[in-house]
Amino acid sequence: MNVLVIADAMDGKATGPVCELLGLARRLADQVGGAVAAALLGSGGDAVAKGLIARGADKVFVAEHPLLGEYHADAWVPVLAGICRQAACDAILISHNAVGADLAPRLAFRLGTAVATGCVEVVLSAGRFTLTRPCYGGNAREVIAFKTVPVIATVRPGCYDMLAADASRSGTVEQVQPELEATAIRTRIIARKRDAAEGVRLEDARVIVAGGRGLNGADGFGVLAKLAHVLGGSVGASRVPCDLGWCPRSWQIGLTGRTVTPELYIAVGISGAGHHMAGCGNAKAIVAVNTDPAAAIFRDARYGIVGDYQQFIPAFISEVQKL
Repeated sequence: MNVLVIADAMDGKATGPVCELLGLARRLADQVGGAVAAALLGSGGDAVAKGLIARGADKVFVAEHPLLGEYHADAWVPVLAGICRQAACDAILISHNAVGADLAPRLAFRLGTAVATGCVEVVLSAGRFTLTRPCYGGNAREVIAFKTVPVIATVRPGCYDMLAADASRSGTVEQVQPELEATAIRTRIIARKRDAAEGVRLEDARVIVAGGRGLNGADGFGVLAKLAHVLGGSVGASRVPCDLGWCPRSWQIGLTGRTVTPELYIAVGISGAGHHMAGCGNAKAIVAVNTDPAAAIFRDARYGIVGDYQQFIPAFISEVQKL
């Protein structure tokens, strides 16, 4: 039973979600004495490959080519399909992000199999993979089993713990020579624009202060930013404030946004709809601030404050500063 992880890197090392997937793959493979492989596309692969082996991979397939530097489906899919066949994998794990959501279905079609996206749990029992994912806007969860091989799944970040890096682990690195021609690329990327990140990334933040419709405007996020600064955290949001332009789209947390797992999640003016809780429900502690005592968020919160955030937040900041 072999598991393949599609890896990506940032600043010369594997990203956190990829390390989490390697930890998951290692645990699954160890149940049946299987192997874990990783596929890495782009440049600078050898340095990153060592980090992937330290995190649990037995073998790393590295494909370096100018057309693979940034994600492009026309270039990545055929190369990855070849690696998957070469690795003879039974399961393929991909991070559930913008790239993974686009790549996984294309790869599944190329390999003649199915795909489950946005999974929160992957289990191997009696030689069969079962996958759990939110459905109906996060209000329910479905358990899926495949009739085809390999199983392809995108897994939400924060659902699994990464293994501690072990530099003494040994593994192999295999260079793949992709046969790509520029004429195979049917579309052209004119430009890429990334949202400027201030402070800690949402996915890496230990504390998140998130706002919803109850803030009644963009000014409310200025109040939340002050609390986040005092706590050394980041500011997030539910979908409605992002749709209304009160805050950047990159702040959105939920089923159609980012998945976060902070130690402390302060939800201010957020009702607690299922599609939002799907993105933050794994936080270790949720504190809800809402004027509506019947808000659904209080069912998931460890602590709840019924009241006006404009009175509570400044008072809370004052008390935190005293500490």
